Order: sequence, then structure tokens, then C-alpha cells
Amino acid sequence: MQADTYRLSRRTRVYGELIANAFVLAVIGGWWFAANHLPASVMPRPEQVGRSLLDLFVDPTLIVHTLASTARVIAAVLMSLALGGGFALLARNVPVTEGAVNRLLVLLNSFPSLGWALLGVIWLGVSTPSVLFVEVAILTPFSLVNVREGLARLDNDALEMGRSFTRNPWRVFVKLIVPLLMPYLVAALRVSYGIGWKIALVAEIFGAETGLGYLMIQAEANADAARVVATCLAIVVLFTLGDRLAIEPLAKRFHPAAS
Repeated sequence: MQADTYRLSRRTRVYGELIANAFVLAVIGGWWFAANHLPASVMPRPEQVGRSLLDLFVDPTLIVHTLASTARVIAAVLMSLALGGGFALLARNVPVTEGAVNRLLVLLNSFPSLGWALLGVIWLGVSTPSVLFVEVAILTPFSLVNVREGLARLDNDALEMGRSFTRNPWRVFVKLIVPLLMPYLVAALRVSYGIGWKIALVAEIFGAETGLGYLMIQAEANADAARVVATCLAIVVLFTLGDRLAIEPLAKRFHPAAS
């Protein structure tokens, strides 16, 4: 019975992979067909986009922009995780601040991304701090919500046991609360990392002279459709690499069932 179930499961996975690969080939084929009947400025050929994509990772003048965007996204995700986690802890440990934290969450969640981008340029100019400000302002609510949910689900019996062994609140926090929160922190990290790449383009288009967003707006001005598509695909590649190499291992370690 188990052998039959295993064979069925394996066959399903194989068929799923075949269908997924066939879909990708069909998309590329449709793209190639359309590119042969439209100007390159409207629909670039797949090989043109491939060369432009490769340039973003090997050309010394372009890889600087790729690295700049990557560094900003990583920094913004970590900063938003620290801020969101800090606000969640403040609301839990100082109940009188809970209303203020909730209003802050509503403000950050409802404020439009474009508004943050414009304010970042007005307040900080065209600079890396401007881009980081925009990304952190938009990403912080995701961390706040996840950490707040984790704090609400903490095992009070485990906390009481921990406090019975030490009166040092810092040791309880580091040795007990942080490990219990790790699944929620990893969830916040995963969500923020994905959204951070989407926000990076908007923030860099308005407030940076380096980065993939800057390259995209330059490509649009030059009617370079291949570079525009390549920039989007570069973000897909960078997100996938970060998720597979860093976030997924963390998820498997701290929350195996969710990975």
C-alpha cells in the first residue's frame, strides 16, 4: 500500500514538472513568435533579453547597480524587522503604548507607496538614505504584524518556567523569547524580502542614481525594452537566490512544517 502511494506521489510530481516545463516553453515560444512580428523597442527577442540580463551580473559598469539594489533591500529588510519587532515588544511590555502602536500600524499600512517615495526625495534628496527610508516605512508593518502575532502566541507556562530559573529579563528574552519567536521572524523576513524587491524599483526610480530601478528608468527613456525586461528578470533571479539560499534554510530550521 505504501509502495503504491509512493509511486502515485512520484508520478504526480513528474507530471507536475513536465506540465510546468511545458508551460515555460510555451511562454518562451509565444514570446519569440511575437518578437518576430514586432519592433525590438516594443517586444525584444528572448536572446536580446538574455544578453542584457547576463550583463547585469557580469558587466563591471552594471553589476554596481545590481549590488546597490541588493544591499539596499537587505539593509531595509533587517531595519524594518528591528523596528517592527521593537514596536511589537513595546506594545506588549508597556500596555499604555498599544493604542499608539496600533495607530502607527494603520498609518504605515494605509499610506501610499508613491507618497513615501515622493516624501523621501523631498526630505532626503536623491540618495541611498531616501531609498532606505521608503523601503523601511513600507516594510515595517509586515514585521510588526508577524512579531505581534508571535508574541500573542508565546507559551506563558514556558515563560514562567524560564523566570523561575533566572530573574534576569535579558536572559529570558535571549534564551527563551527569541527562539520561540523565530518562526514568526522568519515569516516576516520572507514576506519583507519579497515585497522589498518590488518597492526597491519604485524607490530607486524616484530617489537614486544607482540601482536596478535607476537602470530601468534610463532604459525606458532610451526605448530599450530588452533592458527593462532584463531588469525585471534580474529581480526575479535575486529574489529566488535569496529565498532559496538564505530564507528557506532558516524556515526549515525553525519551522519545518511550514517549509
